[in-house]
Amino acid sequence: MSEFVIKMPDVGEGVAEAELVEWHVKAGDPVREDMVIAAVMTDKATVEIPSPVAGTVVWLAAEVGEKIAVKAPLMRIETASGATPSAPTAAEKSSPAPEPKTPVPAQEKSAEAPSAARVSPPKQDPAERPIASPAVRLFAREHGVDLRQVQGSGPANRVLREDVERWLARGPQAPSAPSGNVARTATKEIKLTGLRRRIAEKMSFSTSRIPHITYVEEIDMTALEELRATMNRDRKEEQPKLTVLPFIMRALVKAVAEQPTLNATFDDEAGVLTRHGAVNIGMATQTPVGLVVAVVKHAEARGIWDCAAEMGRLAEAARAGTATRDELSGSTITVSSLGALGGIASTPIINHPEVAIIGINKIAVRPIWDGSQFIPRKMMNLSSSFDHRIVDGWDAATFIQRIRVLLETPALIFMEG
Repeated sequence: MSEFVIKMPDVGEGVAEAELVEWHVKAGDPVREDMVIAAVMTDKATVEIPSPVAGTVVWLAAEVGEKIAVKAPLMRIETASGATPSAPTAAEKSSPAPEPKTPVPAQEKSAEAPSAARVSPPKQDPAERPIASPAVRLFAREHGVDLRQVQGSGPANRVLREDVERWLARGPQAPSAPSGNVARTATKEIKLTGLRRRIAEKMSFSTSRIPHITYVEEIDMTALEELRATMNRDRKEEQPKLTVLPFIMRALVKAVAEQPTLNATFDDEAGVLTRHGAVNIGMATQTPVGLVVAVVKHAEARGIWDCAAEMGRLAEAARAGTATRDELSGSTITVSSLGALGGIASTPIINHPEVAIIGINKIAVRPIWDGSQFIPRKMMNLSSSFDHRIVDGWDAATFIQRIRVLLETPALIFMEG
């Protein structure tokens, strides 16, 4: 027998280190060649790492949440003598791994990982996020399956696609009868890792560095909703179904052409504001692992249907965990929408280093006075935040009022110039 050291691979684009967000195995687990052994995160993109050899895990280098440098030892695997399908490089041979410092992977704190022959692995703790790959989470979401109810058969109770398929074939289990109200005194500490930690860091940074001003205005969406319904009814088979977002994107393009300071990024350390000719609209997208911003590049060069198609493609990639770093970076202004859950008003946090974010609230029928009577109109609020170091209140109001006019008279969105 011999040991094979797996090192952190070079994930590209000048990344020197990555955060370990998930172990797929633990010490003592068997590993197949090309089996995914871990997941790491760089910026907002998650990368899965496969094993180049088959064998048994004897050592893991870090706990979930720790950062590992590129080319640093990640795992040791005991292999059959001479079994090196992916032979180590000369650099790896000359750089032996350090002695283990008794790391304790997160999975070792849980029950022993089930083997393939295990018949009844325990269900996930309802308060704990189950372990599953982005593809499995997407499959479960598409079929309306709560992964907390699925018994995982993978290492450390990891939920596999076949587990979800078995659950679907068997059908949901009837919930146990309530046993009455019981006082609960247990507490649980949850370490923020991966995307959740990055979101927390970025939100803290944005609110601590940017003095926000939030401006709320109501928009009469009745005419636009009628136009949208007509366009959806008459759309071609290959065209995507339109939401209000593509119209808002096109309205943004026209509005920032008149106020280019709103389509800008501010380097507050250097004191430099950069106005961008390209209108790269970030779309805040909720995913199973947290909020990410997928970016529709060059919205100024796209029509309504193109905006809708690109927005849909990026949202699906973000939710499936397959979006690239380029697709999740480079925005110049951001739009945030919670759809039907949008509420009446909100206070969106600016996506640093941008200077503006447009928050979309839900559309609701409200009685509006037309001078002689109340009439039902489809109304929607825009709750938008601005960097008050760059954008004065008057400029923020002028910007939103221009968007209001464009949305209330949607024909203007399609006019050239």
